[in-house]
Amino acid sequence: MSRVKRGTVSRRKHKKLFAQTKGFTGTKTRLVRDAREAALHAGKYAYHGRKLRKRENRALWIIRISQAAKKEGISYSVLINKLKKANVELDRKILNDLVQNDPDTFKQIVSSVK
Repeated sequence: MSRVKRGTVSRRKHKKLFAQTKGFTGTKTRLVRDAREAALHAGKYAYHGRKLRKRENRALWIIRISQAAKKEGISYSVLINKLKKANVELDRKILNDLVQNDPDTFKQIVSSVK
């Protein structure tokens, strides 16, 4: 069997791995085995974080809509229920945007479903 020199291939793989773990501390950015494990964990945390961000954003939207609805004299749950019954297809993200950037339109929507 012939001898295979794979130094350049390994170097390329290692450089790519070290680029992923740039900014990590200690051996996680210097040693290949530790860096590989750190990169795997970082990927898992990043995936989970993307799911958490969606959850946290929705909770924040609900809080903002609830506060704005209370100013108009209606509770959040009643507002959402009336919007559904009136077939107003505005999701919480859009309602939150209206509360922040165009409160007059939000007031009109609330008054139309009251």
